Amino acid sequence: MRKTFYAAHVYMIIGVISGLYYRELTKAYDFTGETQLAVVHTHLLALGMLGLLIVLGLDKVFSLSGTKHFDYFFWFYNAGITITCASMTYRGTQTVLGHKVPELFSLVGGLGHIILTVGLILLFTLLGKRVKEHVDAQEAGKAAQATLPGQAAGTSESGKVSG
Repeated sequence: MRKTFYAAHVYMIIGVISGLYYRELTKAYDFTGETQLAVVHTHLLALGMLGLLIVLGLDKVFSLSGTKHFDYFFWFYNAGITITCASMTYRGTQTVLGHKVPELFSLVGGLGHIILTVGLILLFTLLGKRVKEHVDAQEAGKAAQATLPGQAAGTSESGKVSG
């Protein structure tokens, strides 16, 4: 759980800094066109910070961390965000500076999204398994309460025969 919290915190810091970077760079170069720098800030805060804070809450409820499956999710997800946002930052910076951006960076950004998707698939696989276990445990608990030891079938808790 702790590494998820720390990662969310780092994304918050980098997300805020990336917004400042976008604003100051475009202002310094009097740039008014479209650039991918405009959405790096949003990607880092939404996918990075908010996404991991949601995972942190789900981890508290469903005990996701501490498993190999969670570790795979965590590293794929973070690698995907990092590759995607780094590619977008480079591409956006080059656009503001007026430089041509090699097509390779579109492929790198696409690869980052694919890795991110693999991480999300791993998360939902683990979460689905844990939710099923949780629901099964609740149903077993209800069934066990319905037939308390020493209670004859057809009687209520007060001992009266139900009819």
